[in-house]
Amino acid sequence: MKITVIGAGAWGTAMAMSAAAHPAGHQVCLWARDAVQAREMHDSRQNMRYLPGLAFAPGLQVVQGDALDAVADAELVIIGTPMAALREWLQRLQHLHAPVAWLCKGFEAGTGLMPHEVCAEVAPQLRCGALSGPSFAQEVARSQPSALVAASRDAGVRHTLVEALHSPSLRVYGNDDIVGVEVGGAVKNVMAIASGLCDGLELGLNARAALLTRGLAEMTRLGVALGARADTFMGLSGLGDLMLTATGDLSRNRKVGLLLASGMGLAQAVESLGHVAEGVYSARTVLARAQALGVDMPIAATVVDLLDGKVAPAQAVHRLMERDPKQER
Repeated sequence: MKITVIGAGAWGTAMAMSAAAHPAGHQVCLWARDAVQAREMHDSRQNMRYLPGLAFAPGLQVVQGDALDAVADAELVIIGTPMAALREWLQRLQHLHAPVAWLCKGFEAGTGLMPHEVCAEVAPQLRCGALSGPSFAQEVARSQPSALVAASRDAGVRHTLVEALHSPSLRVYGNDDIVGVEVGGAVKNVMAIASGLCDGLELGLNARAALLTRGLAEMTRLGVALGARADTFMGLSGLGDLMLTATGDLSRNRKVGLLLASGMGLAQAVESLGHVAEGVYSARTVLARAQALGVDMPIAATVVDLLDGKVAPAQAVHRLMERDPKQER
């Protein structure tokens, strides 16, 4: 299969590497926006900026220039850019006949739209879907055992994604509940910031377990209100992704919480990462979407106030612990 991945960040590169190492012998093209980075990757056969020391498979070709040339004969296109760039890329690719899937997780700033809603708005004729689930780019690039969800309402898109990416090191499960998969992918980043704060303040494992359990409840409430199935949140793109991102040392969103707990300012914390932490940018839109639906999300609301500098880390914890008792549902 001919596969083109747009975006040579950590995730785009990792997915291109995984596809290129597939036993089926796919022809994989990784398109990079930065000409200097593309040349470095072409010459060194690795992404020194984001995944240093991990060699590309022979079937992976790095290109730069007109992206439409890179997707012209592709049988599958994967968008590996941050959420902020998704709308632009879907507009550029709107006339493609090949399936298009995105890796970004979050709600669009300003509109509050989920990725599939952005696609419906700017490229309604595209055959599209999302790839999500508990996975760090470094581990996928190393071919360590991982699992993803291929979410789409189009059975053909799900089949193409599974055929292209399911391998001995990467299990890919199909799911037609794209709303649930995308809500899980967006909200878990917000909860991971809260988890990092909890760990950074050394509140203990009891506190983290309680936080993540209630965070999962918030995630599920929002998803169901948006039309998702509740059982989706007990799967890879819900509970699985939440556990990984909220507890893993490779999590950028958890790192933001850790840095804020240490007293570092938000701008400095984000700059120190060197990568995008989507939870920082999607927290406000997640909360706005929830408030518009009348969905109670106290943890998400506290994270937003923390990011906006309205509460200090210790105050954020006290706010959550001092809430009135409720029945667990």
